[in-house]
Formats: sequence, C-alpha cells, structure tokens
Amino acid sequence: MNIIAVIGAGTMGNGIAHVFAQNGYKVHLIDIAQDSLDKGIATITKNLDRMLSKGRITTENKKTTLNNISTFTLLKEGVNNVDLVVEAATENLDIKLNIFRELDEVCAYKTILASNTSSISITQIGAVTNRPEKVIGMHFMNPVPIMKLVEIIRGYSTSDEVTNSIMELSKKLGKTPTEVNDYPGFVANRILMPMINEAIETLYNKVAGVEEIDTVMKLGMAHPMGPLQLADFIGLDVCLSILKVMYDGFKNPKYAPCPLLVNMVMAGKLGVKSDEGFYDYSASKKAEKVAAQFN
Repeated sequence: MNIIAVIGAGTMGNGIAHVFAQNGYKVHLIDIAQDSLDKGIATITKNLDRMLSKGRITTENKKTTLNNISTFTLLKEGVNNVDLVVEAATENLDIKLNIFRELDEVCAYKTILASNTSSISITQIGAVTNRPEKVIGMHFMNPVPIMKLVEIIRGYSTSDEVTNSIMELSKKLGKTPTEVNDYPGFVANRILMPMINEAIETLYNKVAGVEEIDTVMKLGMAHPMGPLQLADFIGLDVCLSILKVMYDGFKNPKYAPCPLLVNMVMAGKLGVKSDEGFYDYSASKKAEKVAAQFN
C-alpha cells in the first residue's frame, strides 16, 4: 500500500493522517469543509512541532510528513487510485453507511475500505457495499500519534487476506494491532464504556464527587486518568453514542446510559471540546494539560 485516503479531518482523522504520513505513506485527507481541513493540518503541524521540541523527530521529518499530505473537499477526487480508505467521520450510523455506499461506487475494486468506528457493526457497514470482504475496522486510540493499540475488527464477510494485510500495515505504523470479532463496542469500548457509565452513575447517586471518583480510580487502580476526566477527553456525546449502540445491540440494561450523561449531552456539556463537562476547561491551558497527560 502506498496511498491512503482518510475521511474526516477532526481529532481522529488528522491523527490517523499524521501517523500514516510520518511513516512514509502518501495521504489524501478528505473533509467536506475546507476550514476543517485547515484546522486538521494546523493540529498536525502543532503536534509535529511538539515532537520536534522533544527531539523525537527532525526538521526534515516534519517537512516530509507535511509534504506527504494532500487535502481534498471532494470525496471522488480524494479516493482516486488509493489503496486504502480509512473513514473517521462522526460516530453516526446513517452518516457512515452513506459514506460507504458512495465509496463503493467511486473506489477501484482493489481498494480496501476501513472504518475507525469505535462501536458500529463492521458487518452492517460492509453489507451496504458490493465488497463486504474488503471492509474492515481499524479502531485507532486517541491521541493517535501516541497510543499504540489498533483494534482490528473483522466483519462477518471480511476476508483473511484483507485482515492479514491490515494487521501487517498497522505494525508498519509502529502500532500493536489486536484482532477482535464484530460485536457492539468490540473489546475496548465494551469494557471501557460501562466503567465510565458506572462512574457517572456513582456521581449521579451522590456517592462521591467528580474529583473523588477520579482520585480513587487513579490512585487505587493505577489508571493514568480517572473515568470522568477520560469521558471529558473522549467527548460525552461520543460516550453516549457508543452506549446507545451497545444497548441497542445487546438489549441489556447494564449498557443503558446514565440519565446524568444524557442530560449533560442535551445541555451541550460535552467535555474538552465544549470547554465544560465534568471539569471546567474554559482556559485553554487546562485543555492542553489534559492532552499532555498522554505525551
């Protein structure tokens, strides 16, 4: 594989584009909004500058990485003659299905179609294409340039050839790929989201405060970040979306989102991205401090 298309220039998309470009791949970063593309490139540049200041890369590495990235606002142009597409759009079923229907129409048949979804069925996504054997999940962790894990999710029809190819590709990125089967939430979020939800329930039931809950988990369980702070970092809207997918998929009440989470999302309290969640991030330095914990 030589040319990779990444759909979505947000937090996950620009991180995925960064990692591929830094490892020598030509990357087509695609988003419907030029402003989003500009912000994505600015974020990649900022992250490269941070790596440069810490001596992890050279000035030439930074230049080469940025030169490896081209931006597109038209999907058909961005996916022309690429070997792999990694979709990193909003975690919304209808949006993803529409993207994959269009990808199936405009991409060459050789092209592997991957989704960075953190919970939505790869089998369901693959079913709207004429190449379900070439559809696979590549669930990167945030922040992508730092975190080593990639969950590789094979749908019901995903071929061994495609699975093996994506496993090897992930290793070339310096990641540790882990193959899992296609069930709601996969492994990472099937375990993580109920923990976060239970932490929110604990707050909702007034067992303890926000900082107290996070302190117990950080100091008692050796977690680098407490579950409520982590939920803020992920995005409370994303947490709610994933819990809904698992609740709908399993019909098990243990996955039902806490009412407090539902209300916070409705009120627009989404965490770091909205400057307020379980913590206050109104000062930009506070938000940067949260991200810095992963560096």
